[in-house]
Amino acid sequence: MSFAVCQRPRNAAATRGAILDAASKRFTGESYDQVGMRDIAKDVGVDPALISRYFGSKEDLFRAVIDDCGSGTNMMEGDRATFGARMAQDLVYGPRKEGKWAWLLIMLRSSSSPKALEVIQKSAREGFYQPFVEWVGGEDAAVRVRLMSGFMMGLSVSRDLAHGLELTPEQCEVLRERIAVILQGLIDG
Repeated sequence: MSFAVCQRPRNAAATRGAILDAASKRFTGESYDQVGMRDIAKDVGVDPALISRYFGSKEDLFRAVIDDCGSGTNMMEGDRATFGARMAQDLVYGPRKEGKWAWLLIMLRSSSSPKALEVIQKSAREGFYQPFVEWVGGEDAAVRVRLMSGFMMGLSVSRDLAHGLELTPEQCEVLRERIAVILQGLIDG
């Protein structure tokens, strides 16, 4: 009588997701140069060659982790005429975005590595700045996008670090209104 060996069913999507999750945790907690493919493979319980099969190089895996944090392109969904009001509402009353913090930690920890910095810059340029500049359009769109991005990131980070704005409801409304005017002015050129 022969018996079949029972094996765990393979699920490529789940394995790929587990690798991406483990890599994200590693890159969030350590710099690019400190993270090894073998470490990530060990965290997931797979052979390092499988990571290469799914993602290619360490740089490609790093890019996948950054891209998985979100691009911010959802800001471009909706009418340009309401951009300032939508973003102001989110900046004042929106929830904390964990993906933003992961991306920021990864960027800060790994930007000292020339390879990682190149990946970060390329991802930001292709996944956010270029599409945003094209969406904004017009004269000095790149300058206006940089201003908006810095302004919104600064407000968002300071709000999240302080666990709120520490303003009265009336002050929050004034802030929301002023942010809307500033951002819409930058959109409209």
